[in-house]
Amino acid sequence: MATSSTCRSSIAIRTWRHNGRLFVAGQPGARYSLRVANNTGGRILAVMSVDGVNILTGQTAGFDQRGYVFDPYQHYDISGWRKSDTQVAAFSFAAAQRSYAARTGRPDDVGVIGAAVFRERYAPPPPMVEQRARPGAADAASEVEELVTQGRRAQSAPSGRLAAPQREERLGTAHGAREWSSVTQVAFERASSRPDQIARIEYDTYRNLVAAGVIRPPNDPGRRPRPFPGSGYVPDPPGGS
Repeated sequence: MATSSTCRSSIAIRTWRHNGRLFVAGQPGARYSLRVANNTGGRILAVMSVDGVNILTGQTAGFDQRGYVFDPYQHYDISGWRKSDTQVAAFSFAAAQRSYAARTGRPDDVGVIGAAVFRERYAPPPPMVEQRARPGAADAASEVEELVTQGRRAQSAPSGRLAAPQREERLGTAHGAREWSSVTQVAFERASSRPDQIARIEYDTYRNLVAAGVIRPPNDPGRRPRPFPGSGYVPDPPGGS
């Protein structure tokens, strides 16, 4: 399935890396989208999942399922669960028990977004036809340039003295309002039955990520002050001397 509608403008949500894993913080009720970019000179197929559910079919996600086809150097914002060739149900952060996965009896994998990427089977060109690669094309080890969660920014750390972090209910992805999103059905033959790349982003509320040690708030008392965080001369304080 290949996308054909125009991408909307949105803001990339900040990511945090922790123990080799990638995280984003979301807010209940906030919509988000997934930007995928193909940085190669050939078509790719991205089988996409949210909370362990295929976002096109609603099946428990697996590598052999349907996905989005991206033309060379194409990028696209995927904003919801695919309902038809012209509609999606918007992705929105919600309490885990209100997530689409939990409401359909599959709560175990709530809190993760994935993309399994497949290259297209190569068909040799006719004899005597020279094909030039676009300058800057990436090798096969990096089929997807981006898997970025976009939407409203997560809440920042509260001001003042930090209380001991406490966990709240986990965050999931709800089956939101219908919105227009057009796609076209296309054929795609995979070069292999196994993905060439798997991308993964985990998410939860800001508070839960702080409690888990993924995020260290700016005013965390465990943070060491830096002796030379900037440079230049001494400016006047706000309001004058």
